[in-house]
Amino acid sequence: MSDDELLLESARFRVVRRSRRSADGREYTKDAILHPGAVAVVPILDSGQVCLIRNYRLAVERALIEVPAGTLEVGEPPEATARRELAEETGYVAGELRHLTTFYMSPGILNERMHVFVATGLRPGPATRELGEEIDNLLVAWEEALTMIRDGRIEDGKTIAALLFYDKLR
Repeated sequence: MSDDELLLESARFRVVRRSRRSADGREYTKDAILHPGAVAVVPILDSGQVCLIRNYRLAVERALIEVPAGTLEVGEPPEATARRELAEETGYVAGELRHLTTFYMSPGILNERMHVFVATGLRPGPATRELGEEIDNLLVAWEEALTMIRDGRIEDGKTIAALLFYDKLR
């Protein structure tokens, strides 16, 4: 492991400059974003519909259609984060939560690992969204969600990966 030069520290992540010596002995540096990891949840209602969210994203300055997701808190297991984020963002509480897969979001610049779960046996309740979260629930038929990927209405990478992965397993 190399020594990291801290470039930026925020509440959710750090940006560091890392140095490494290549196999041929040359030294190089790269900037990396260090992130605690996150979860994404595919919430399936008893009707077969999926609960997506319309979520305003400041980074792209518009609302995207996504699955509920959120960042791991320090020491929090991914399943606990998935249950918390599902309830906070949609109001739904999962009767059953099953881990589907884990993947790196963008390993060229970011060490964030995304843990994907499917939630079933959903019970509705009140959403407890955080300050700054502009989120609306969007209940859609499963085939419509897949159509939304194909026609470009769903552009969020974690959502595309989560829905397509689950689709292959169901």
